Amino acid sequence: MLYRKPVTGGVRRIMQTIHECKHRCPMNAIELARSLPKAELHIHIEGSLEPELIFALAERNGVPLPYADVETLRAAYAFTDLQSFLDIYYAGASVLLQEADFYDMAWAYFKRAQADHVVHAELFFDPQTHTARGVSMATVIQGLSRACADAQTRLGISASLILCFLRHLSEEDAMATLEAALPYREHFIGVGLDSSEVGHPPSKFSRVFARCRELGLRLVAHAGEEGPPAYIWEALNDLQVERIDHGVRCLEDPALVAELARRRVPLTVCPLSNLKLCVVNDLKQHPMKRLLDSGLCATVNSDDPAYFGGYMNANFTQTVQALNLSADDVIALARNSFEASFVSEPRRAELMAALDRAVAAA
Repeated sequence: MLYRKPVTGGVRRIMQTIHECKHRCPMNAIELARSLPKAELHIHIEGSLEPELIFALAERNGVPLPYADVETLRAAYAFTDLQSFLDIYYAGASVLLQEADFYDMAWAYFKRAQADHVVHAELFFDPQTHTARGVSMATVIQGLSRACADAQTRLGISASLILCFLRHLSEEDAMATLEAALPYREHFIGVGLDSSEVGHPPSKFSRVFARCRELGLRLVAHAGEEGPPAYIWEALNDLQVERIDHGVRCLEDPALVAELARRRVPLTVCPLSNLKLCVVNDLKQHPMKRLLDSGLCATVNSDDPAYFGGYMNANFTQTVQALNLSADDVIALARNSFEASFVSEPRRAELMAALDRAVAAA
């Protein structure tokens, strides 16, 4: 027989600590977050433009850049707020001139999304950023649409486009953008509202969103990131949106939290974006756990991943680790992403079934 040394009190305490840590530490939840199928509902496709591709497209199109090299550009990603990010974001978008540029940008995103087990994505795009530079609406939409089609056939990722209005511009400009996009209506499923939030309340765009409702477009809007909870109320009541992008400041208004929970309005939350833009000073302070515990349909998304340091799995795993989220929290977040998506009911059932199989196999 093998001799086994008796377990002393000190060793027993160590073993107990290890046992407790295995149940308390989020390692299993982290692995689950990496492996589960998920949907991404808040991705600005121009924000997935990595520095390497920016320089490649700049060379292809003969566009001068105010940065010497990739490293210098990446070093400039030290943002203090939303506007400091937008300044570099629009400079990066200046290299997008041809249909192939938009295709290549989206295709690069889809390959990264596949690696993170994203099986459905709804891509935001900002046509005003490009049409103001003389790029045609057709060039933008057709390039992105081709990439979405190839994502389905070659990668198994279903994908849709959501046209976003730049809120720092006028509602008249937004209305003109909508009308210019309507010949390509079959290529996008909805509209959103992004860019500088503070000083540009959702109600500024009430008429254009009413027109979009008449056209049967799905409606979303950024609100409650840097702007106050009142902006979320306006997005719900004035614009009648179906989803709130970001929405983290809803927790400042208990009545708003109750209304969002009652109506099951999804929030497309972007943790690493919130950290990078100083909405929170530390990921351990992020409100994601409080959103879930309040009964809200919160989801994880990457926002502008090339600029904010991470695609879907980076957002998931770093949030799980920082907040010590449980496996149940992770599953809820993945399930919420499919619930909140604008897919057909058969596709939703298919996605939910795939999630259930993945959970059962974990």
